[in-house]
Amino acid sequence: MSESNLPLKGIRVLDLTHARAGPTAVRQLADWGADAIKIEVPVDPDADQGLGGARHGPDFLNLHRNKRAMTINLKKPEGLEIFMALAKDADVIVENFRAAVKHRLGVDYESVRAINPRIIYGSISGFGQTGPISKRAGVDQIAQGMGGLMSITGLPGQGPVRVGIPIADLTAGMYLAQGILLAMIERNQSGKGQWVHTSLLEAQISMLDFQAARWLIDQDVPGQAGNDHPTGIPMGAFKTADGMVNIAAAGGRLWTRFLEVAGAQELAEHPDYITAPLRSKNRAALNEVVGGIMAKRSSQDWIEALSEAGVPCGPINSIDQTFAEPQVEHLGIAQSMHHGVKGEVKVVGQPVHLERTPQPDEIRLPTPELGGNTDEVLAELGYDQARIDDLRARGVV
Repeated sequence: MSESNLPLKGIRVLDLTHARAGPTAVRQLADWGADAIKIEVPVDPDADQGLGGARHGPDFLNLHRNKRAMTINLKKPEGLEIFMALAKDADVIVENFRAAVKHRLGVDYESVRAINPRIIYGSISGFGQTGPISKRAGVDQIAQGMGGLMSITGLPGQGPVRVGIPIADLTAGMYLAQGILLAMIERNQSGKGQWVHTSLLEAQISMLDFQAARWLIDQDVPGQAGNDHPTGIPMGAFKTADGMVNIAAAGGRLWTRFLEVAGAQELAEHPDYITAPLRSKNRAALNEVVGGIMAKRSSQDWIEALSEAGVPCGPINSIDQTFAEPQVEHLGIAQSMHHGVKGEVKVVGQPVHLERTPQPDEIRLPTPELGGNTDEVLAELGYDQARIDDLRARGVV
């Protein structure tokens, strides 16, 4: 579809982010059509800047697609002047500096609001903008530990285990993008922008969801449950004759349907398993019984039979197997991108579908080179080539 039909077409975003959480927020906006300008420090283009790894590596390419890029030295007065010229007409600024940095550079919300009252200024920090540890540096694994996630991840008795993705970074980025969109809707009513912020810690705690509610409401402290569901039994990973599958047969009709497929209807009347609380209480014994049943048939046999009966089940894939799944291929979440250096590559697309305003089948803009659009953006501000060359010679851009 045409780029002009994307829902955020015409929205300009200034991207001051680094690492992962902030870029994730900007990616949400850029993928849906925003003109995102990634602002970086002028450095050796071959240097590894630590922003998602090497610039042509998979992480960086996936994080920063659909953006333009320019370099500005914000520590120089003329660099700050360029930034403020961009900010004057921008819709959104996103940053994830440590709290003091944005004030030291003069790009904080109050400074920008003075020239653009409509600006929506999005910030991500480790632990919040205020509070007793708000000035500390925060990264994903610290938030996973402090936010309780590592205490409920892994096998019982194993000790704390981090999740295999930077979930605090990713969810903080998505929550910030949601907050920015909410502020944009509110701006349509009030005509005013505002500061929108979240933190890795808040995002991580929010993602605890029902596990957090168990403590808040019943003062029940969840522990590690491994591959078992914390409250629903049987639900988890079971060995089959040739591999492993996940099944979710907890509760009511699903338990009965599973027993019918398994040919083990007698378990429905077993005194240790007749109710959900009893199945939970006798989890270990029931899992052993179910494991013995599952081991008698192949993974594909179980998946087909249980799916036909309406019992949720599925394979446990490696990442390559995931992208080889016919359903995954049908959904098209692996999107093509034409990159000047890497050639034809695929990145992870958006999981949301808008039927009337769908995304393009391919990434609109490949991940940019360092400063790849500096001249273009400065020309849009009215700078002529001679002035741009002078700024570059003096290290301003």
